Amino acid sequence: MPRIPAVPESEAGFFGRLVYRFARRRFGDVPEPFAVFRHNRRLFWASLVAEGVQEWAPRVLPTRVRELAVYRTATVVGCSWCVDFGTMLQRLDGLDVERLQHIDEYATNPLYDRAERLAIAYADAMTAQPMTVTDAQVAELEAEFGRAGVVELTHAIALENMRGRANHALGITDQGFDAACRVRLAPADAPASRG
Repeated sequence: MPRIPAVPESEAGFFGRLVYRFARRRFGDVPEPFAVFRHNRRLFWASLVAEGVQEWAPRVLPTRVRELAVYRTATVVGCSWCVDFGTMLQRLDGLDVERLQHIDEYATNPLYDRAERLAIAYADAMTAQPMTVTDAQVAELEAEFGRAGVVELTHAIALENMRGRANHALGITDQGFDAACRVRLAPADAPASRG
């Protein structure tokens, strides 16, 4: 149970109820961070807009690279909700979620390619306390992904740090999105669109 209880649908207001219904249809349930943030209506809307833009804007990096860096950040921060929800989103994007079990071995495991290793190492460096990002690391990332790619990767990792730390502070834990398979896949288990 979160430290700040979720706003129930009956108290979410007209527009809040619409968002809850859309989220339930899209994800199988109302993500608890949405419902907790509903206590502050301006931040609720700001976070929804930010998440929508974050879903739309990234177009430089391969999805698998960005999502692995985000997943790694969630595991390092210790956000069980982010790990749960992120695993579901990766599964829906058709990514290989079985290899997530080996993410701690990313530096040597053949399941991860060079680009993925660079992104995961960057997530570790950005999430470390204190941060351990180096000029050489950013130069290597720039050579691999270009400047726009480095900015996109940096933004995704920073945003996941914010999400994970907020969820952890508010006591928001996993809801069983991935385990419960709350979003129905298309026929024959074909990957479904997140949009």
